[in-house]
Amino acid sequence: MDAHTEPSDIAFALRHNTGTRPESDSMGSVEVPANRYWGAQTQRSIEHFPIGRPTFVWGRPVIRAMGILKRAAARANEELGELDPRIATLISRAARDVIDGELDDDFPLVVFQTGSGTQTNMNANEVIANRAIELAGGTVGSQYPIHPNDHVNRGQSSNDTFPTAMHIAIAEQLHWMYPRVDALRNTLSRKAQQFADIVMVGRTHLQDAVPLTLGQVISGWAAQLDFALDGIARAEDGIHQLAIGGTAVGTGLNAHPNFGSRAAFFISEETGIPFHQADNLFAALSAHDAVVAISGSLRVLADACMKIANDIRWYASGPRTSIGELRIPENEPGSSIMPGKVNPTQAEALTMVATKVFGNDATVGFAGSQGNFQLNVFKPVMAWCTLESITLLGDACAAFDRFCAQGIEANRTTIAHHVDINLMTVTALNRHIGYDAAASIAKAAHHNGMSVRDAALASGLVTAQQFDRWVVPAQMTHPQPE
Repeated sequence: MDAHTEPSDIAFALRHNTGTRPESDSMGSVEVPANRYWGAQTQRSIEHFPIGRPTFVWGRPVIRAMGILKRAAARANEELGELDPRIATLISRAARDVIDGELDDDFPLVVFQTGSGTQTNMNANEVIANRAIELAGGTVGSQYPIHPNDHVNRGQSSNDTFPTAMHIAIAEQLHWMYPRVDALRNTLSRKAQQFADIVMVGRTHLQDAVPLTLGQVISGWAAQLDFALDGIARAEDGIHQLAIGGTAVGTGLNAHPNFGSRAAFFISEETGIPFHQADNLFAALSAHDAVVAISGSLRVLADACMKIANDIRWYASGPRTSIGELRIPENEPGSSIMPGKVNPTQAEALTMVATKVFGNDATVGFAGSQGNFQLNVFKPVMAWCTLESITLLGDACAAFDRFCAQGIEANRTTIAHHVDINLMTVTALNRHIGYDAAASIAKAAHHNGMSVRDAALASGLVTAQQFDRWVVPAQMTHPQPE
C-alpha cells in the first residue's frame, strides 16, 4: 500500500466490486455503482474531482512514517548492541506490516490529542509490540517477550519520535506531489509553445493593454509553478533533518550516542530520501521551523494555482457574452435549472484548494510559534495541516491538468477580433508622434466608436502608410530595434 492511495482508485473499486448500472444526464450516459442511490451527475463529480480522498489524510502518511521510524530504530539498536537480535528482527517484521498498511485499522487516534504526539507514538509502540509477540508465537497483550516501551521505544521519546515521523511523512508526501505539479507545469509549457504565434490583447488593471502572445501568457503560468516548486525543494532540505536521538529534551538521555545518526541512516535507506540527524536537537524538539518553511512554500504554490486558475476561467468566460478567448473542456452540467450551462469547475476546485492551503498555513505558522522552553506541543496539528496541504495540492493539480489544462484551446476568431478593436495598439505611435498626440487619438477612437486606424488618419498626424508600418500588433510583442 502506497503512502497515498490514488483517489481515482476509489471510484474504480466501487464499480469493479459491486457492478454498475447506466445513468444519463444532459451530457450522456455514465456508469454508476449498482448498489448506490446516486446518479449521473454525482458520478461525474466523483470522477472529475479526485481531490483529498480519503478525506482524512492524517492517517496513512503518519502511520507509515511511524512504521519506518520504528523499524529503523530496531535496526539501529540491534547494530549498537542495545537490542537482542531476535527481538530486533521481530520488531522490524512487525514494523514492516505497519509500513505496508496491513495494520492501519489499529491506528484509531485523531489529530487533537497531546501536543507532543505521545499517544500516537505509544499507539505505534503497542501495535508493533503485540504484532511482534504474535509473530513470535506468543499471546497478544502479554508484553512478553517484547515490551512497547522497553524494546520498541528503546532509545526514544515521543518528543523526538513524533517530529521525526512528521518529517518522514511530509517528505514522502512531497515526493508524491512533485510529479503531479510537474505534469501540470509541463502541460502549460507545451500549450505555451503551441500558442506561441497567437497575438492577443494584454490586460492590466482589468483594462485593455498592449498586445502579447497567448504563448507568452501561458509561459508565465509555467514559470510560476517552476518558482514554487524550486522554493518547496529548497525548503525540503530542512525537513531532511530529523529529531531522532534527542529523546526527551534534546540531550539524548537513555539513547546510545550513535543511535540517532544510525536510525536516520536506516530511515534514509528505507525511503530513498537523504534524511540525517538534525544539527541541533534542542531546536528540533522545541521548534518546527522547517515545517513552517515548508507550509509557507506550499502557500506560494497555492498562490500560483490561484492565479493560473483565475486567469483561465476569466479567459474562458462567456462563452458568448464575455472574454471567451479560451475554450476549456466541458466535463459536467453546470446548472440544475439552466439547460446546457457548463461552468469552469476545475478552476473553482483548484481555487478552493488554494484558500484551504492559505488557512492551513496560518495554522502551521501560529502553531510553530508556540514552542515553550524545550518542547513545541502543537506537533500533530502542524503535521495534519501540512500533509493536508500537500495532498490537496497534488490531487488538485493532477485533476486540473487532466480535466482542464490538457484540453485548453484558443478561440482564434475572438482573440483576433479583440486585437482589432484594442485601443492600446496606439501605444506603438508614441515614439513617432509622442504620448499626448497618441492619447488624443485613442480617446477620439473610444468616444466616437472608431477604430484606432481611422481615428489616427482623421487626426492628420499619421498617414495610412505610416500607420500600417508602425502599428503591427505582432511586432509589439517583443522589443523592436531602432
